Amino acid sequence: MAGSGNSEVKLLGAWASPYVARARIALNLKEVQYEFLEEQFGTKSELLLKSNPIYKKIPVLIHDDKPICESLIIVQYIDEVWVSSGPALMPADAYDRALHRFWAVYIDDKFVPALFGMMRAPTEEAKAESKEQALASLQLLEEAFGKISKGKPFFGGDTIGYLDVALGAFVGWMKAFEEMNGFKLLDDAKTPLLCAWAENFCNNEVVGAVIPETAKLVELAKVMQARFKSAPPAN
Repeated sequence: MAGSGNSEVKLLGAWASPYVARARIALNLKEVQYEFLEEQFGTKSELLLKSNPIYKKIPVLIHDDKPICESLIIVQYIDEVWVSSGPALMPADAYDRALHRFWAVYIDDKFVPALFGMMRAPTEEAKAESKEQALASLQLLEEAFGKISKGKPFFGGDTIGYLDVALGAFVGWMKAFEEMNGFKLLDDAKTPLLCAWAENFCNNEVVGAVIPETAKLVELAKVMQARFKSAPPAN
């Protein structure tokens, strides 16, 4: 990647994390050179604990020794700092920016818990409930895409934008859960706009270099499921 001047940029993360993928895609789109520091699964490095002492979670972007935490905040920061490099991620219009932020929060508050709830569910009934919640969320996002994209291939219009990054980082995990569970989350009949959007998103060279292979995510998901099943019940 090019165009970050003399500033030093590091990203603490893990290959499978969709939240980390958000930051990596944004950095790549904005052509920012950065060092990716891989955190090992199940552990927290001293640098991570120092950089994010409140939540102790990845991703953390470190720009000239200043840490920025939380994936959506990181994406906005990247767009604002490297404003002259690569495409703008946030819309120019204030109302459109508000819409993008609203739906990004919806993704994290409603869709993501339902998506990963299918993996964490202790019973088949709970798993089915998470599935229905995920499908309902995607239906609303399908409607939102129709209005926000205005007939163009991305939420951001002709190019990938903030909301594309917010949702698109989870496409790899969606495909993994589809393969594991034998059903479609993105369905040509029910969510045709999002199906076309996901294909366009993943076909982007920058995105394709970041989204993990489905088989690797399936393998990791099975390991994580086994851990959830063996964990003692919460009090």
